[in-house]
Amino acid sequence: MSEDWSARQYLKFEDERTRPPRDLLAQVPLRSARRVFDLGCGPGNSTELLLERYPQAQVTGLDSSPDMLRQARQRLPNCEFVQADLADWRPPESTDLLFGNAVFQWVPDHPAVLRRLLAALPGGGVLALQMPDNTQEPALAIMREVAESGAWAARLAGTAAARDDLPTPAAYYDSLGSLCARLDIWHTAYNHVMAGPEAVVEWFKGSALRPFLSPLDDAMRRGFLAEYAARIARAYPPRYDGRVLLRFPRLFIMAMR
Repeated sequence: MSEDWSARQYLKFEDERTRPPRDLLAQVPLRSARRVFDLGCGPGNSTELLLERYPQAQVTGLDSSPDMLRQARQRLPNCEFVQADLADWRPPESTDLLFGNAVFQWVPDHPAVLRRLLAALPGGGVLALQMPDNTQEPALAIMREVAESGAWAARLAGTAAARDDLPTPAAYYDSLGSLCARLDIWHTAYNHVMAGPEAVVEWFKGSALRPFLSPLDDAMRRGFLAEYAARIARAYPPRYDGRVLLRFPRLFIMAMR
């Protein structure tokens, strides 16, 4: 991806984006922890939850985006943040908790990476993560449809802009189960109340739209977004108060060594 992630765009919906890590953390069974890593920490909203839950722990945020890390350091100046690629990063031996908030869907061959990270934890260590499981929702299907039409189609042909579907819960169970003393896998479908269809577009400009927009020049981006916004308005009709509901399924995994 040629452009860095924008922390400002991502945080336009901070309350909604922080609900899943809050729900995930509520299921982590560790009463205390000494060493905690926030994998794909973004602008630090999930890191802040970890610091509140484990105030005595050494909490470190990892991300590949310089802009996200800049925002995280401004938000939590006393916390350690490190630029790293989860595809080859390894936790130190004393790690108690690896916490991944909406990051592993971007990591190539992430089931193998999860096995490697889980195997590196000591007995009683926890790997907890959540990922969007929304590739079949209208908002993402429309991205793929728009990418295949218009003046930008040739530019996007052959790119890996569209995310693959996640493996099934059964596949994660078979992959991770032999490494665990306890493994919980569940789905939650959030229904986020958006001000209107334009808010749905703004939401995904901070996440799933980025790989589609990044290869395009300014004129193509404007055209792509205009077509995407028109189709989103048809797919997400207003409710009684003029707002729209953005259905957003997520997959959660809590694995204890």
